[in-house]
Amino acid sequence: MNEYSLTYEEALNILKKAGCSESVIEHCIAVSKTAVEIAESCLRKGKKLDLNVIKIGALLHDIGRAFTHDVKHGVMGAALAKAMSLPTSTIRIIETHIGAGIPAEEAEEIGLPKKDYIPLTIEEKIVCYADKLTKGNIRVDFSQAIKELAETLGRSHPALTRLNLLKEDILSSCSEI
Repeated sequence: MNEYSLTYEEALNILKKAGCSESVIEHCIAVSKTAVEIAESCLRKGKKLDLNVIKIGALLHDIGRAFTHDVKHGVMGAALAKAMSLPTSTIRIIETHIGAGIPAEEAEEIGLPKKDYIPLTIEEKIVCYADKLTKGNIRVDFSQAIKELAETLGRSHPALTRLNLLKEDILSSCSEI
């Protein structure tokens, strides 16, 4: 199965069959919509990216929430996606959307396998960023996203810096949305 053979409807069915709740599915739909808006902005500025990878990857990014709602949902979701033979680009989006990307040392400290969970491609970065701009199925502005992350992790947590860098990286390629 590759990115081009997986339709939006098929991805929605994958979330349902995995056992994701209706609220998780609504969140995934909202993240996909935001990610597509960001990606379209990038395309208008001449950035090369794969819009379908973003749309489907964003829709499936929280598939691991069928099993857990803690940070391990990224790893568990990626394992499920791999077992389903989903495309590597989708697996990477699922695995790297957690936090604002998590480096290996920090991952090990919080109980994840020691490896980098940092979004690298523009597609991975856009989905990670769109996820942080989506609370439930509601779009929030960046200042609200930063505030909530600080309240959850603490004001000096390195994830705040990573989220700011993620925003700067996307905005350097794309216009503000």
